[in-house]
Amino acid sequence: MAAEFLFYSQGDLRSYLEQRRLDLKREIEKLETNYILNVSEDDLCRHLVDKYLLDPPCLRKDEIYVYDQSEVDVDVSHDISRAIINRRHPFYVKGISITIAVPFDGDAELFYYQPSTSTFNPPKGEVVGQEVHLTYQRADHNDKELKQTYMRDIDAIRQYLTWVANDVKNFNESLEFLARKIVTRRKQKLLNDLGLVASLGIPIKRSDDLPKTYTLPTIRRKPKIERPKVENELFMPEPALAPEEYEHILNIIQNMVMVMERSPRAFVHMKEEDLRQHFLVQLNGHYEGQATGETFNYEGKTDILIRAEGKNVFIAECKFWRGEKELLKAVDQLLGYASWRDTKTALLIFNRNKDFSSVLDAIPSAVKKHTCFKRNLGQNDETIFRYVFHQPEDVNRELILTVMVFNVPLASEEGNGQ
Repeated sequence: MAAEFLFYSQGDLRSYLEQRRLDLKREIEKLETNYILNVSEDDLCRHLVDKYLLDPPCLRKDEIYVYDQSEVDVDVSHDISRAIINRRHPFYVKGISITIAVPFDGDAELFYYQPSTSTFNPPKGEVVGQEVHLTYQRADHNDKELKQTYMRDIDAIRQYLTWVANDVKNFNESLEFLARKIVTRRKQKLLNDLGLVASLGIPIKRSDDLPKTYTLPTIRRKPKIERPKVENELFMPEPALAPEEYEHILNIIQNMVMVMERSPRAFVHMKEEDLRQHFLVQLNGHYEGQATGETFNYEGKTDILIRAEGKNVFIAECKFWRGEKELLKAVDQLLGYASWRDTKTALLIFNRNKDFSSVLDAIPSAVKKHTCFKRNLGQNDETIFRYVFHQPEDVNRELILTVMVFNVPLASEEGNGQ
């Protein structure tokens, strides 16, 4: 077979994978300061994982075909069945060259590197686009032997690809952790730098030549991979509610609902505004405000707010379930109040319908239809859903939305005739 050894021509796979890890690290380190401070960490990490993820080749064995055939001179000096006087020199007869093409899916470059498991007799062939070409020269017409030969070679290639896939699987599974670790570390270092400069207490000269645009990376294999874009704005540190405080607030809300469930008659006639007041009392019983004595307050009709520097860091809305359309309007209202990056929000849905399970089933599909929806963070339990949204004008300014669904008693169930 006139071809080079596969899986050996460019070194070992372990070194290749390590180089890709270094390339990932260097790409993150080269990102502009303003970009990495403004971009969504999750979006950036997902982009990097998609870019550096490898797709192990997989042969489409059922689609093999004869790519080429031609007459050639075949050296038969090694054929002991032929009467050849001098075997020290080539002895040519007319024969045939047949090239068999085996299509494959996946990344072609992985055919060039030796996996951690291998043999001393690797398969031969040539990678042409998304095909492996196997070329055979014969001076006879023994089709059975030829078929056995190329099937044996294909099986050997498939075995090597199994070993390649095992090595690549470990690499792929480590990418997200690696990307997030490097991005987080670099972002934290930049934030610490800003804090150090700010602590000097002297004016900072802003550079006039900050980058205004960002060059998209060269697309290596997936045309949809492009770096997340950010607005042309200087990064400014903003107040944010600590995650543990967010969880504590949600826990207070949930405990208040338990009180409602234990004393249904006290809440049966309450409207959204009345229910909100009870949550405000409970929340302010746990938190002390700096000026008014109340950390939590409200503006508008149903908002529960924590404000910092005149803007909201926590927002909650109390709504009765009135269907998908009203749910999306409530999300719009929350987004309209969100100002800071990393605003924490909650949407408290009170159900007075009898079919509570149908309401729970409707929440996930309805939320995902919103144009600012980014991703699902999972459920705390069957009645609490958590999502990431972006602000309408900036996909990198993300906020957390927790949807909490509760049953409240119907007035008719308490004998009030409503």
